[in-house]
Amino acid sequence: MKVHFIAIGGSAMHNLAIALAKKGYHVTGSDDIINEPSKSRLARYNILPAQTGWFPEKITHDLDAVILGMHARVDNPELLRAQELGLPIYSYPEYIYEQSKQKTRVVIGGSHGKTTITSMILHVLQYAGKDFDYLVGAQLEGFDTMVKITEDAPIIVIEGDEYLASPIDRRPKFHLYQGHIAVISGIAWDHINVFPTWDSYIQQFELFIDTLQPGGSLIYCEQDSELKHLVEQKQTAIEKIPYHLPPHQIENGTTYLNTDNGKVGLEVFGEHNLLNLTAAQKVCEKLGIGAAVFYEAIATFKGAARRLELVGKTENCTIFKDFAHSPSKLKATIHAVKQQFPERDLIAAIELHTFSSLNAEFLKEYAGTMDEADLPIVIIDAETFRQKQLEPYEENVVKKSFNNDKLKFFDNFEIFQTYLNTISFTNKTLLLMSSGNFGGIDLEKLKNHILKL
Repeated sequence: MKVHFIAIGGSAMHNLAIALAKKGYHVTGSDDIINEPSKSRLARYNILPAQTGWFPEKITHDLDAVILGMHARVDNPELLRAQELGLPIYSYPEYIYEQSKQKTRVVIGGSHGKTTITSMILHVLQYAGKDFDYLVGAQLEGFDTMVKITEDAPIIVIEGDEYLASPIDRRPKFHLYQGHIAVISGIAWDHINVFPTWDSYIQQFELFIDTLQPGGSLIYCEQDSELKHLVEQKQTAIEKIPYHLPPHQIENGTTYLNTDNGKVGLEVFGEHNLLNLTAAQKVCEKLGIGAAVFYEAIATFKGAARRLELVGKTENCTIFKDFAHSPSKLKATIHAVKQQFPERDLIAAIELHTFSSLNAEFLKEYAGTMDEADLPIVIIDAETFRQKQLEPYEENVVKKSFNNDKLKFFDNFEIFQTYLNTISFTNKTLLLMSSGNFGGIDLEKLKNHILKL
């Protein structure tokens, strides 16, 4: 099979390219920019384009498939050539489906927790010695790539994003997988550049339920009242399996599950992670993994990259980084850290980086989300406004939107870092949250300074 990737440098795209190369396919690709780690990883598998740019001559009659990334534009010269030749053109979610038609498809959806739930399932399946394929949105410990596609694995576990499939396919990705087992972790409005109203956003989850195969199973968080109502009123030929927060306790900074198998100590913490864990258990049960094996495996799960990831710690200070950016994720992450270390002051800093979070109207959705932080901080790099061609707003707009007078606002990362250097971090927790990279701050250097290492 000969497959060409347009925009091969993307996170999911380059991982799918590697997966197909490992499967024995002849893989080529193009992109106008390829950053790390994509560049090194593509080079390792000998599929890094010789030069950046778009080259219509790469699009030939003998290609079996062209896979189009979201980064490409509708007038991309390679795309136009593929359309001219009448070649099969797929978005990467479409091609994942094509590669998994004969497998049991597990699709993890929801506005938050998708990566963690998917990661937990993969961790348990690997621990149990199961053969499976997967697509997950973060690099996981013990897994070489973020995508695995083989001929023989009977199961594929897919993180199902609600964002658009490709420039020429405006359907949400998770509508394309047609799952047999599915999870919806919760619904909290996001992606306002595509779904400008709450109703248009929630409709995508209703349509997602319609894509599930007859006789399939939907596992959903019944603590989300909007989701509970949506699922319960939905007339469909699938099994509906609700889940809620499991019995647990926190002792000396460690969270324990209280199970029929006794107390199970966890590496992860926070109510949102306990809900994620319960969703993962329901899926694993459907895949034939018993409770004893699940708990044994999950006790060793350390979390997905950038999901409450430990940066460093001493006896009286801990630093975490997290991917949180939407209002629901921000609130859940702050709550988790404050619960885990209630005796410490929590300094919580978020970089607003996404299109939604930089929209002045959507900013009002953040009201109250940082109330549990002892020192809430919001950073928006002034350059980000310029890059996204959005009108910048002042500190008073941010404070009013977050409805938090304690909040500090910075539009420059150097000034933010200088401010952090003035704080004594004895008996404090620092939580850094962003879907970006915090202005390129050297976290290792920052950690060493704060922890005095």
